[in-house]
Amino acid sequence: MIGERARSKPDLGAPEEVADPTRPRRVVDYALRKRSTLHSLYAGRVFDGADICDADPYLLKAARFHGTVAGEMCPVCRLTGGREALTHVTYILGDQLGHISGAAVDPGRLVELAPQFGEFRVHVVEVCLTCHWNHLVTSYVLGDGVPRKPPPRPRDLID
Repeated sequence: MIGERARSKPDLGAPEEVADPTRPRRVVDYALRKRSTLHSLYAGRVFDGADICDADPYLLKAARFHGTVAGEMCPVCRLTGGREALTHVTYILGDQLGHISGAAVDPGRLVELAPQFGEFRVHVVEVCLTCHWNHLVTSYVLGDGVPRKPPPRPRDLID
């Protein structure tokens, strides 16, 4: 009896009914938080941009190599007369993704990944490569709703 239980498949949870795995669901928009942060900067409650322009070096690197140019200018650089364009970086996170969880990906690749996994969360971060302003723009869930075990870790993957 105990041996049977050990050999049975692990319970991955009930499937979720999803009509289109590429259509975002459970969307969270962080525009109000961004507006509040910028209002504090413009009102002088944040003394300089260094308090809010603190992008991690890995985020800046991801922006350079995996980012897409956004259609708006950096709100912090605008204070000093600059006209720097923001870059959006798209990250994917989730238990079912296995070793690729936490990776920065091209947004076009999400259409390919969504039907392959049951559920994963997408985070879009805006970054200014000049002043290092960064802010979470939105997050949402993609996937076909069918729970899966993560893919096996490649043998040649370096930690």
